Amino acid sequence: MPDRKNNSGRTPGIFAKLRKIFGSNIATVMFGVLFLYMIFGVVLYVTSNHIESYQVTSGPLSRNETYTGLALREENIVKADSSGYVNYYAREGNKINANGAVYALSNSKSPEVEAKLSPEDLDQIRNDMMSFSKGFSSSKFNNTYSFKYQLKGSILQYSGVTETAKAPLVSSDNEEVNGTAEDHTNVVTFGNQTVSKAKTDGIILYSKDGYENTTVEDITEESFDQNAYHETDLKTQNRVSAGDDIYTIITDERWSLLIPLSEKQASKLASRTTIRVKFLKDGMTQSGSISIIETDGKKYGKIDFNKGLIRYASDRFLDIELVTNNITGLKIPLSSIVTKEFYTIPSTFASSNDKSWEEGFFVADKNKDGENITNFVTPTIYARVENTPDMPVGKEKKEGEPVKTTYTYYVDKSVFKEGDAIVSPDSHEKYIIGDSAVLEGVYCINQGYAVFRRIEILDQNEEYAIVSKETSYGLSRYDHIVKNADKVKEEDILY
Repeated sequence: MPDRKNNSGRTPGIFAKLRKIFGSNIATVMFGVLFLYMIFGVVLYVTSNHIESYQVTSGPLSRNETYTGLALREENIVKADSSGYVNYYAREGNKINANGAVYALSNSKSPEVEAKLSPEDLDQIRNDMMSFSKGFSSSKFNNTYSFKYQLKGSILQYSGVTETAKAPLVSSDNEEVNGTAEDHTNVVTFGNQTVSKAKTDGIILYSKDGYENTTVEDITEESFDQNAYHETDLKTQNRVSAGDDIYTIITDERWSLLIPLSEKQASKLASRTTIRVKFLKDGMTQSGSISIIETDGKKYGKIDFNKGLIRYASDRFLDIELVTNNITGLKIPLSSIVTKEFYTIPSTFASSNDKSWEEGFFVADKNKDGENITNFVTPTIYARVENTPDMPVGKEKKEGEPVKTTYTYYVDKSVFKEGDAIVSPDSHEKYIIGDSAVLEGVYCINQGYAVFRRIEILDQNEEYAIVSKETSYGLSRYDHIVKNADKVKEEDILY
């Protein structure tokens, strides 16, 4: 019994000694271990290679350059034939035919008439207002006034005010006219109003800005100063006098845009005769003829159009994008590109496994008894490149006879040895492994380890390359590749 007490008393003594040694310092020891672990992790991170991934995107090599162009067109300011109060009949920004009623003058203000619009017309006006609101820019507040008058013109059109009057119009010599295209009179009277009609076809604007008679020769650097630009609204409810400016009419669908160019930009565009232009106002694109001109010691690009003017008739300055980067594909950094050497094998020696249907090659070998056998090998194929169509030697192609297309397979060198014999399953012809070629590619890491993928470069600059998205065994959009490929080897596990 005493022995049991002594034995049982030893264990508490050990714990007591441990508590005496460590005691309140156990937390300090645990913190020290954790601190050492953190230091080890930091050292490991600093000394290891940092692999940065890149997600493959689609698009051009670089963004197209944007410019602000000055619109020049054939336009004239029309003045009032007499004095009076103005009633407007033509919708601003719309095309009007010759002899179409534009405005009327009367000795007194016309009483306001409530316009009744259908639900469909009201919906269209609401849609126009919402579209303008979404595209509104405070830097171009003057567009608000243009939209205001376009909206008024729409209301006049929907309410029928601008439709041909049912009552006959009377000319100055009291002859009745019907207001059709056969009427060549510019001014007629209708009730107590003197109606003025357009002399030619054109687009009507109720504003002026001083650029109406500007030609290319008149352009200076100050012409592009939008801070000094001022547009005068010609619409008024006050009485006008004879000779006052009433409206502007654009009489030709042909128009030009002038853009200021630096020496570098001018040299880049000098070889072009046509160019594709994207208008940032509405996203529309159209082609125009481009030429480089020099005036007042500065170079400008002059882009001529023969359509599309009605969309931008109310705009003197237009933000545009010159679509010069036409080559599109998959965009990758140059630092991702590596090269790798492969064995090349003609496609005529390829075959398929009877069970798995995997593509591979029959390699000549010998069994233990020294008998000739073939082993089916399925290597990873990194590229399949089409060869020039061939014909049997000494045989001319007959009319209608299809030309056989062959390919060259690029396979990993680790699968075969130089001197291995590939046997054709059809002709039993042998191909000796030995020819090799180099492919450009990148390391794809979608699965967490580096896999070589072939690329075909279409264009490149100092930082990025555009590669084809149609390359067999190549890349796809949104693939993840290694950005700093010099720090990685194929089949390295990265995460």
